[in-house]
Amino acid sequence: MCTSLVYRDAAGRAYFGRTLELTVNLPYQIAWFPTGYMMRSQIADHPPVNFTTRYGVLAIAMPERNPTKDNPIRHADLKILEGMNDHGLTFSLLSYPMAAGAEVPGPGETAVLSASDLGLWALGQFRSVAEVKAAIATQPVKLESLAILGGVVSPFHYVVNDATGASFVIEFHKGEISFYDNPVGVLTNAPRFKWHLTNLDNYTFLSNVDRATATFGNYVAAQPDSGIATTGLPASNTSVGRFVRAAFYAQYAEKATTPDKAVTTLAHMMNNFDRPRGLTIDLPENGIGHLEVKGLDRLGSGAVTEFTCWTSLSDLDRKLFFLRDYDSHNYTRFDLSALAGASKPLSLPMHCFGGDALEGTTALKAA
Repeated sequence: MCTSLVYRDAAGRAYFGRTLELTVNLPYQIAWFPTGYMMRSQIADHPPVNFTTRYGVLAIAMPERNPTKDNPIRHADLKILEGMNDHGLTFSLLSYPMAAGAEVPGPGETAVLSASDLGLWALGQFRSVAEVKAAIATQPVKLESLAILGGVVSPFHYVVNDATGASFVIEFHKGEISFYDNPVGVLTNAPRFKWHLTNLDNYTFLSNVDRATATFGNYVAAQPDSGIATTGLPASNTSVGRFVRAAFYAQYAEKATTPDKAVTTLAHMMNNFDRPRGLTIDLPENGIGHLEVKGLDRLGSGAVTEFTCWTSLSDLDRKLFFLRDYDSHNYTRFDLSALAGASKPLSLPMHCFGGDALEGTTALKAA
């Protein structure tokens, strides 16, 4: 349902890519939260967590509720799914259905942060993974049921990356929160993050070097093509398979010599996780759960198909963000340095940036 990875270029600069897969397109918003934006995170029966952003934040966000005529969506209703601040810190929310469970109750007088506000809390106040780690160690966080997703309790885990390439996972599992340094810079979905790391121990044989020949008795076998090195990679689109593939691509993809080439390389890498509609379907009798949202796309007889709703690329050094939705071939570019002059909150629906404006016929005819 989601794949994320950190890639480094030849100079060691960090770039971050992720996809988001669901069975339906949600009302995503592209939002800018400026420096000085005041936020309140409120959990029932606890004092609120109030904070003011120190850094500008560009995000893919979702409203926490459906609008009504008398109560339209406000900026404060937007919750961050993916974002980057103007110091190159990123925050990503990825599906993790086993998050909910019995949480350890905290004192009623303790200010508790809603997990839905983790994105803005982290991106708005901190510049590095180290700062987030130090702050969250003392900040209680609680899951909430999400009305926009049919009342399901925050079925997500989270990854934070910074411009040094450091990566940090925040994971609820059956109500218990855990923190992990992320040495591979990769995150997908269930099982638990530490399980994925252990599973990588089964792939120590992987290499990007093709072994083109082998001898069996007196027979010398030879490959007629290149690419045999990837035979050992998992082929499925399961979370487990994608985690291993993402770790492999991040490790072995060519280290680009310029930032522009690095972004292009990252885009090629993320293409390996791009899923068209109908590639896999789940029938209701199989009991495979998906996020139940209003307007769920179905393929007849209750079957559902996951597809890549959008892919994003983040250049953490140059503070550039790139976005491609399902209906586009090309990426839309956002420059956080240029947005820094915007002192007011901004937002537009994601579909405003969709489609492809590039058209080569006229240019070719003019030549």
